[in-house]
Amino acid sequence: MNYYERARKFKAKKRLGQNFLIDENCIDTIIDTSEITKDDVVVEIGPGLGFVTEKLVNYAKKVYAIELDEDMVNEISKIGADNLEIIHKDILKTDLSGFGNNLKVVANIPYYITSPILAHLLGETDDLNNKNRKSISQVVLMVQYEVAKRLCANEKSPSKEFGLLSVLAQFWAKTEFIKKVTSRSFYPSPKVDSAILKLTVNDKPLLNLDDYSFFRKVLKACFATRRKNIKNSLMNAGFNKDAVVLALNKLNIDANRRGESLSIFDMGELSKTLKENL
Repeated sequence: MNYYERARKFKAKKRLGQNFLIDENCIDTIIDTSEITKDDVVVEIGPGLGFVTEKLVNYAKKVYAIELDEDMVNEISKIGADNLEIIHKDILKTDLSGFGNNLKVVANIPYYITSPILAHLLGETDDLNNKNRKSISQVVLMVQYEVAKRLCANEKSPSKEFGLLSVLAQFWAKTEFIKKVTSRSFYPSPKVDSAILKLTVNDKPLLNLDDYSFFRKVLKACFATRRKNIKNSLMNAGFNKDAVVLALNKLNIDANRRGESLSIFDMGELSKTLKENL
C-alpha cells in the first residue's frame, strides 16, 4: 500500500498541525541528507505515521521517536523494530541529553511551533550551556518554505526574511537549504509549500563575546522596530542615547540604517562597543 492510501486511513488533527509526508522522494532525501550510519543514534521529532521512521530504523543504531499524539504512537508501535524506542511526550518537555552524544535529529515539525522547537534544540544566543545542543551534531528538518528562507537569510536578504530566527539558527549551526517541497507532498495538503533544511551544529557560538545576554538585548532591539533606524531602535529599547551615538560613530555605522541591514558580525561589534560606552 502506498503512503497516500495509508495516510487516508487517519484523520489528521488540525490542532496539532498534522500533515503527513507521503512523497517517497522527499522521504529518501531526508534519509540521504541525514547520512545515517550504524553507529548513529537518531532522534525523530514528530514521526506521525512512521513513514520516515520505518526507513530510519534500517540505517541507525538506535532511533528515539518522540510523538505527542497517542494515536500516532499506537501506529508507530506496529513497526516493531528492536532499535526503535517510542517516547510519548511533548518535545518541548523532553531532555535529549540523556539519549547520548552526537545525536542526529530528524524533524517534520508542526509549523506553528517551529521557533520554540529550534530554541529548545539549540538554545538562545545567550544559552551557552544548553544540554540539548551539546548532545546534537546535526538537525535535518522539514519546515514551512517561508520559515526556511528566514533560517537561511542574512542582512542582504529581503528585510522581512532576516530576523531573530535567522540569527538563532546561524549563531549555533551552519544552515543549508536542501530542497523545496510542494504542498502536494503531504496528506492532507497544507496551504503552503515546505522545505528540507540541514543544520550542522557548531562546537562554539558564531561570535566570541564577553556578554552574550547583552548581545541578545541588542539583537532584540535591532529587529523590534523594523521601520525605525538603528539609533532610534536602540534608544526605544532603553539604551542610553549618548552611548548609542558614540558606539555607532566608532563603528562608522550610519545612524539612519535599519537594524536588519546589519550582519550578525556587525551586531556583535555593536554589542561590544555599546557596552564599553555605557
